[in-house]
Amino acid sequence: MWRDALLVAGKDLRVEGRSKVALNQVVPYALVVLLLFGFAFDQDRPLLVQAAPGLFWLAVLFSGLLAVQRSFAIEASDGAVDGLRLSGLEPAGIFLGKAAAVGLQLMGVEVLLTGGVVVLFHTQLAGAGLLVTSALLSTAGVAGAGVAYGALSMGLRARETLLPLLLAPVLAPVVLAATEAWRAALGLSTADGWRWSALLGCFAAIYLAGGVLSFGALMEET
Repeated sequence: MWRDALLVAGKDLRVEGRSKVALNQVVPYALVVLLLFGFAFDQDRPLLVQAAPGLFWLAVLFSGLLAVQRSFAIEASDGAVDGLRLSGLEPAGIFLGKAAAVGLQLMGVEVLLTGGVVVLFHTQLAGAGLLVTSALLSTAGVAGAGVAYGALSMGLRARETLLPLLLAPVLAPVVLAATEAWRAALGLSTADGWRWSALLGCFAAIYLAGGVLSFGALMEET
């Protein structure tokens, strides 16, 4: 399973590296979303600082939707998904590989968005360990749920519009918990951010385990 996951992740990342869709479209989109949020709250600077963690994770969520749609658009073209079915790869390995590729792309976006939050919103770091841990767990949750629901919607005609409708309610708890963890990490809240990180770990484990167990059936349905 792990060998298959590495193969699929490497394949997806090589495709993205050659097409540069993530670099030329997803990253600028995320930065523009963050910039628009900054303009919307510019008249109330204290409110902007308080809202910075939530705005950051909303931008990550929107970018994740694009990354997941791109990941399955690759498989939908020229019947590539049939090649995956006939390749003999473990479905669980395919799921983990695609989730890893989406997660790595999101981590790159998050690094750039973090710089944007510091520059635009003038936030200050209070807990680097909490910030990184919650970001990793949140990314795993977003990637795991995104790939599972991306496979579910791949065989549908309206998948481009249906995927956001399916994912938004599922990822709402992740965005909420990540926002609270980052508020604590940025010194904007006195709450225990590690408790929110633990909750993020639970969501990530549930989404990844669910994807591993169900991805074979989801591929057959598509």
